[in-house]
Amino acid sequence: MLPFSKRYQDMEYRYVTENLPKLGDKLVYCKDLLCKYHVFIDRIDAGKKLAGLLQELNISKENSLILAIPRGGMPVAYNIACKLNIPVDLMICRKILIPWNTEAGFGAVSPDGTFILNEYLVMELGLADDIVQNQVEKALKEMERLCLKFRGTKEYFINARTVVLVDDGIASGYTMLAAVKFVRKFNPANIIIATPTAPISSLIMLSRDVNKIVCLNVRSSLFGFAVADAYHVWYDLSDEEVLKYINELEKRGLWYPKKQVM
Repeated sequence: MLPFSKRYQDMEYRYVTENLPKLGDKLVYCKDLLCKYHVFIDRIDAGKKLAGLLQELNISKENSLILAIPRGGMPVAYNIACKLNIPVDLMICRKILIPWNTEAGFGAVSPDGTFILNEYLVMELGLADDIVQNQVEKALKEMERLCLKFRGTKEYFINARTVVLVDDGIASGYTMLAAVKFVRKFNPANIIIATPTAPISSLIMLSRDVNKIVCLNVRSSLFGFAVADAYHVWYDLSDEEVLKYINELEKRGLWYPKKQVM
């Protein structure tokens, strides 16, 4: 439920603006979209607007790589890639789902099988070790399935590049954190997070491990947070839609995994 009450809106705005200084110059955001709701038509619109903000960073096209977190991050990344002419790969990290919730998670797994848990949430939910392990295994299986289906391999070639990690939004931040920590192992030149929307608490957590964060719509999680609240049109993408984007990137010469095998 959106906090429509003027009082709640004022509280959220005050909380966000008071915490913005903690990010210093690491954060690039849109002041006009601060604490606003339903600011993007869809993921395509968000990607185009995010591309405009990223363009101001003057990212080198020759030594950069966009890593999209599927499925929702793909339309956003596609439109950034077309605007900036930077190749795209998929960063297939998967959310470790709460057993009775198909959306919310308590951690994330990365392509090398390592995982991060929100230990506080695990404790609050009272999840037993065997349940945690079972959910981790489910996430790993899904991650491996998507790696093979979308990329054909779990190998990554990202050393010494500027990496732009893209998703359609960040909630708790654990999926993005798993992606960041995985990318760090390759000694990239820089890591930039690019996302249309996120709560400031998650951005602060992620800022410790990256060089820059570009987020158009910064909000809070004081009254709950849903990525979907930033969009007018929101739905879960299918595998087939992701494959269509991959096909379009191949036509444009912007699908990075194909470049590595040529």
